Amino acid sequence: MSKVHMATNCLCLPATPKFPLQRRSFTTVTRSSLTDQSESPSLAAKRHLLRLISDQDRGLKTQSNPQKLSQIIEAIDSLAAIGRGTVTTDEFLSATWRMLWTTEKEQLFIIKNARIFGTCAGDVLQVIDVEQKTLNNVITFPPDGVFFVRSKIEVASAQRVNFQFTSAVLRGKGWEFPLPPFGQGWFESLYVDDEVRVVKDIRQDYLIVERAPYSWKE
Repeated sequence: MSKVHMATNCLCLPATPKFPLQRRSFTTVTRSSLTDQSESPSLAAKRHLLRLISDQDRGLKTQSNPQKLSQIIEAIDSLAAIGRGTVTTDEFLSATWRMLWTTEKEQLFIIKNARIFGTCAGDVLQVIDVEQKTLNNVITFPPDGVFFVRSKIEVASAQRVNFQFTSAVLRGKGWEFPLPPFGQGWFESLYVDDEVRVVKDIRQDYLIVERAPYSWKE
């Protein structure tokens, strides 16, 4: 089992690139800034997006609500416009990212149906190491289960990363079941700051993640 302090809350149902673009500027969120009427456009847009997804059960409810999906994508486009012209594929991308919301049907299917197997889905993670050129997509099943897919990554541009799956593993307490690798593609980090990242991938799916309060390792 991975050595990680895993969150117990569950829902039962590449080398640094050099691009001639502007660098990100980060906004520190404080109690006063949250109520400041003159807050920055990026903070206001981010807060609006997070409000929209806050009651969507990581995207499960959005699947049956086209109007809400449209509102969320509009909010994502607003943040993407703010992030345009920034580099989002440097070392700042390296982190354990925890999923807040997605349109990815495969992940939502597992989250929704994990109870069929007598368990529930915990944190869903992306673990990225730009320097080592690796990415793990992880779904945890507290207290001891985890499904993860290993990938190799390459920075393709200022905001795009190419990936290729190399292997997959379903692991429980005292056992492990390897699965064959499958697929390749790319994702673009449309907006990144010190709290959240907003992603669009080759299949036009969206992903919103936050920096997890822990680091996941195999």
